[in-house]
Amino acid sequence: MTEPTEQITVGAVSDETESPVDLPVVELLTGRGFVTGKSGSGKSNTASVVAEKLLDRGLSLLIVDIDGEYYGLKEEYEILHVGNDEECDIRVSPEHAEKITDLALDQHVPIILDVSSFLDERDAKELLTEIARQLFAKAKKRKQPFLLVVEEIHEWLPEGAGLDECGRMLIKVAKRGRKHGLGMCGISQRPADVKKDFITQCDWLVWHRLTWGNDTKVVRRILGSDYADWVEGLGDGEGFLMTDWNEEVSRVQFDRKQTFDAGATPGLDGFERPELKSVSGDLVSDLEAISDRKEVRQNRIAELERELADKQAAIDELEAELAEARDLSNMAEQFSRAMMAHADGKPFRTDITGVEPEADPAERPTDSASSTAGDRTADTGSGTTPADAPPDLGEVLASSEPTPADEPQPAEPDGVSTPPTAEAGDGSTGPTTAADESERGPLLSALRDRGATTIQDGDIVSSLQSRIAEMDLVTREMLARYMRRGVGTAVDVHAAAGGGDDRSGAYRRNRTLRTLGLITHVGRGQYNYTLPGAVETAYEGALTTTELADAIERIEASIDPESDHDDRQTPGSFPASE
Repeated sequence: MTEPTEQITVGAVSDETESPVDLPVVELLTGRGFVTGKSGSGKSNTASVVAEKLLDRGLSLLIVDIDGEYYGLKEEYEILHVGNDEECDIRVSPEHAEKITDLALDQHVPIILDVSSFLDERDAKELLTEIARQLFAKAKKRKQPFLLVVEEIHEWLPEGAGLDECGRMLIKVAKRGRKHGLGMCGISQRPADVKKDFITQCDWLVWHRLTWGNDTKVVRRILGSDYADWVEGLGDGEGFLMTDWNEEVSRVQFDRKQTFDAGATPGLDGFERPELKSVSGDLVSDLEAISDRKEVRQNRIAELERELADKQAAIDELEAELAEARDLSNMAEQFSRAMMAHADGKPFRTDITGVEPEADPAERPTDSASSTAGDRTADTGSGTTPADAPPDLGEVLASSEPTPADEPQPAEPDGVSTPPTAEAGDGSTGPTTAADESERGPLLSALRDRGATTIQDGDIVSSLQSRIAEMDLVTREMLARYMRRGVGTAVDVHAAAGGGDDRSGAYRRNRTLRTLGLITHVGRGQYNYTLPGAVETAYEGALTTTELADAIERIEASIDPESDHDDRQTPGSFPASE
């Protein structure tokens, strides 16, 4: 146990007496210190001198090294050097924090935490946060003197900015650690950038040479105007020492560190790394075991992720094969039914049950009509197909549009309501009837307002513009990409529109466009842009060519206001991303 009166000598007074300057060990270990000075003034040397003197007495500490300059202590002392590169004794992560603090507090192992070796600052902060938390929690139980030295304290406790979790933990150590025996010393070259809540609570402070106006203002506020002027003229290694146990401010020439100065500015002479002491294998064995467990866990996670990706790829492939098989099955069924209808001399009906529905009696031709039709057929003798003859098989196959097997069938697609069955109008000059709409394509039927039975021709443009405006951004972007690119699969267009590889979402949004007749299935899971044709069919010749072109342009402008409608591509391969 450290004696209360035990002291270490760190330098001499800068006067003719050159009296030695001693610091009480217990106050150093359990108090709060601050060492500052511009680069090259000697602040890190002073911190190293304090560290060497404590290590000489077999006392432990933990140094947070932000610049990788304290490993030189290993020239004389057995210190555990942890970090994240090959220069360290062992690579560590937050998982090692508890074991590191156990070594420091229970086994009295001095430790250098080299955070300069972490490429990502967030990783360094996460590790330091956990170590500080563990030190504070364990110190409450151990009740033994221990010093935490933190280089470049302004990086962790910045002035004028909110504290993150790491900063809050360090402030907690600084404010409340003393009663548990846990001390802290912060080092910085810019005192103006350090949180003043920390500086003003320090028991001992060392001010090396400072020249920046904002930094000397801090000196003026704490030491006085005279010291603010004098601090600019201090020599290398000189500093003003201010302590709570001595009312006088002393001008001190601090000793030079005895170990290798890894923080010295490189000169023209060749660099020669000193022989460094190795740590016992027993010290790192438990840490290595933690690293091994972490590696095994990470490898297992990576293996499971690969397996999951492989299974998902297999599922996607099987789904694609199933969709293609169902497409082919539907086409074969249509072909078979068409062949049978052709052989029987009956019109081909595309009822999904495959059974031709019984005709409405009102629609059955009279015997005389049938006889007449037969006579007409017989009279021609030339093979000319009558109006009610079965369609050509090529036309059947070309017009078939099987629905992809994996396409969801939502009750109501985004932006499109299922239109109610319309009542027949009065026929001639009134609004378009439901029967008329069925003959003029799906667009009019899909555009009917909820609860309405008809839609005026003049409302086609505005109604379609409204429906497009109601679409979510991804659906509208899909339509824009169909317009610009031509043929593509629902999943590829969905991904290119920013919707990702969600197949369910892709087909749901695709169905919204298909229901409106803005795109159509062209085979093998591909769709093509058909808005101009759908609009032309809906107007059924009511507009001139110029008027029709203007209507289409206005509608397409609502899809993509900045698009040049003359640069639409012909159908082709649709890229998954641009």
